Amino acid sequence: MSASLELRDARLAFGGRTLWRDLDLDVQPGEFVAVLGPNGSGKTTLLKAVLGIQPLSGGSLRVLGRAPSRGDRRIGYIPQQRLLDASTPVRGADLVGFGVDGPRLGLPFRRRADRERVARLVAEVGAEGFADRPAWRLSGGEQQRLRVGQAIADHPALLLCDEPLISLDLANQAAVSGLIDRQRREHGSAVLFVTHDVNPVLEHVDRVVYLVDGRVRIGPPDEVLTSPVLSELYRTHIDVVRVHDRIVVVGAGHDPHEHAEEAS
Repeated sequence: MSASLELRDARLAFGGRTLWRDLDLDVQPGEFVAVLGPNGSGKTTLLKAVLGIQPLSGGSLRVLGRAPSRGDRRIGYIPQQRLLDASTPVRGADLVGFGVDGPRLGLPFRRRADRERVARLVAEVGAEGFADRPAWRLSGGEQQRLRVGQAIADHPALLLCDEPLISLDLANQAAVSGLIDRQRREHGSAVLFVTHDVNPVLEHVDRVVYLVDGRVRIGPPDEVLTSPVLSELYRTHIDVVRVHDRIVVVGAGHDPHEHAEEAS
């Protein structure tokens, strides 16, 4: 089976700063890969390269067997949470509908089949209770559920997730990460999941890609999220502590919330 995502000796730099280099990665269909690292390490930029928005500075990248290109309908994308304001005149269900309408021009006058498809997606993400409310009135967790529905509307072969759990409470973190995991299990979608905190998705993750100052480590969580590996990456002593089923990372110059639940 061909890899959904292939990077070979990939490098990305801005000016004189290299975000990452020597990145060799194959992501297989149905695989859940978490992308970790401190702020500014190039996690979101990696997704932009896959989306065809940001060209590499070196090496090669193939997405679903082709060079990356903008607007590839085989890719689903869940952006960082952005709360809508009152000037956004759409219902919750309309957010899901955008994934069904795709690139159609003009107003989305949906056929019956499309309306039924939107209703199924709304039900799939557990949003029936708020789908008819104005989108801007919905909570962050409710909006993110609907964005998941939008992203999986075409059962994408590759699902890109950019910090989709930011600012969500524990219940909504579990709900959203569970929806993403179900998509890859039932439809074979490869998942590339950028996050600052691996704990809410740790049970789903097959491998992690850890980016620090241009350096990269790739492997199963138990092999990468260790004191020796992270100390080598950060070039300072890092303690990795497991508390029950959670990982806490603490070290000089390191954000102690990088993989720990925030106090709130």
